[in-house]
Amino acid sequence: MESKNIRITQRGGDLPPVSSVAADIISSATHERPADAVLREMFARRRDWSAQFKGEVSAAVFDYFRWYGWVKDEATVESGLRRAWKLAASFAENPDAILPEALKDKAVPAWIGGEVELHDSWLRSLQSKSHLWLRAKKGQGRALAKKLEAAKAATLGLLPDAVLFHGEEDLFQSPEFHAGEFEIQDAASQMVGMLCDPKPGETWWDACAGEGGKTLHLSDLMENRGLIWASDRADWRLAKLKRRAARAKMFNYRAVVWDGGVKLPTKTKFDGVLVDAPCSGVGTWQRNPHARWTTTLTDVKELAEIQKRLLAHVSAAVKPGGKLVYSVCTLTRSETEDVVKNFNDSQTVFEPLPLRMSFLGEKESSRENPAAVKWIWPQDLGGNGMFIAAWRRKAV
Repeated sequence: MESKNIRITQRGGDLPPVSSVAADIISSATHERPADAVLREMFARRRDWSAQFKGEVSAAVFDYFRWYGWVKDEATVESGLRRAWKLAASFAENPDAILPEALKDKAVPAWIGGEVELHDSWLRSLQSKSHLWLRAKKGQGRALAKKLEAAKAATLGLLPDAVLFHGEEDLFQSPEFHAGEFEIQDAASQMVGMLCDPKPGETWWDACAGEGGKTLHLSDLMENRGLIWASDRADWRLAKLKRRAARAKMFNYRAVVWDGGVKLPTKTKFDGVLVDAPCSGVGTWQRNPHARWTTTLTDVKELAEIQKRLLAHVSAAVKPGGKLVYSVCTLTRSETEDVVKNFNDSQTVFEPLPLRMSFLGEKESSRENPAAVKWIWPQDLGGNGMFIAAWRRKAV
C-alpha cells in the first residue's frame, strides 16, 4: 500500500504522490461537482501526466468513496485513503471478510433501504471495481477482441458484440477507436438497445439521447437504414452525438433539442420510442461510488415525477403496433415499479411487451405491475444496474 505515496518518474520530471493528488480531488468533490467530473477537469489540464498515473489517481479516489462508510471519521483524507486501500485489498482477497450487517450499515446511505432491497450480493458487488465494457460494430465482437490487447469477447447471449476490456491503455488513442470500430458502452446499456430490437428501415425516436450512446447502438442494429430522431434538452450533448456519429459513420439520424414538454419535436409517428430517462443513477454506484453519498431521496422523488411526465408525453408519438421502451440506470422503486404502475393506470392503448432474457434468470417484478419489466443488477453482468419496461401500442 505504501507504493501509493511514492513519486513516479516519467519524461519531463517527477509526478506528485498519488495520495496527495487524490486527496485534493476528494476534498474538491461536491454534489454539484462530483468526483468523476473533478477528475476529468484536472486530467484535461494535466496532459503531461501519464495514463498510468491518471489511472492510479482515479482508482484511489474511487476506493476512498467506495469505503467511505468505513473511513469518513478518519482524521485526514490521506489517512482515510490509506485505510480504504487496506480495506479494498482485504476485500479483494476475501469478500466474505466483510459481514452483511456491515455492508448494509456502511456501504450505502441509510435512505436507500426504503427504495431498494439490500441483497447481500448487490452490496458486495458495490465494493468491487467495475468492469469496462466495449460495444463492437454489429458482428465484429470477436474480431475486435483479437485486435485489442487485454480484451476478450463476452459470452452473454443477447450481447454478441460486447467486449470486456481489462487493460490500462488509453482506448481513446487506439486506431480502432478512431476508425469507429467500437464504442465504450456498459453491458447493461447495450442490453437496452438489444431489447428495443429495431429493424432496418424502421423509424425510431431516442427521446433522451444525451451524448448518443444508445442512438449509435440503435443505428448499428438498424444497419444505418431507416431514421432515428435523437433529442435532448442540452444542445451541447447533441453536439457530442454529432461528433460520435461522424466517427462511427452513422448517417440515419436527425438531432433536435427537446425540453421534455408536451410539445413534441416532430409530428412523426414512430415504430419505436426509447425513453432512457434521467434518473438517480443508483445502478451506477459500483462504477461511481461518490454518487452514493451525494444522491438523496428528494432527488429520487423529483426524478420520478419527471420520468412519469416524459412517458406520458412521448406515448402519443408511437404508431399503432409500435413499441415504447422505458429504461433507467437506477434500481429504486420510485423510479421503476411506481413509474410503470403510474403509466399503466393512466392509459388504455398500450399493452405489455414481453422482454425475454432467460439467461439472466428471473428478476422480474410481479408486484402490481402488469407491464413486462426487466431488472439487471450489477452482479448479473458485471456492469451497471438497469431497469427496463416495454409496451406495444394496440393496433386500431
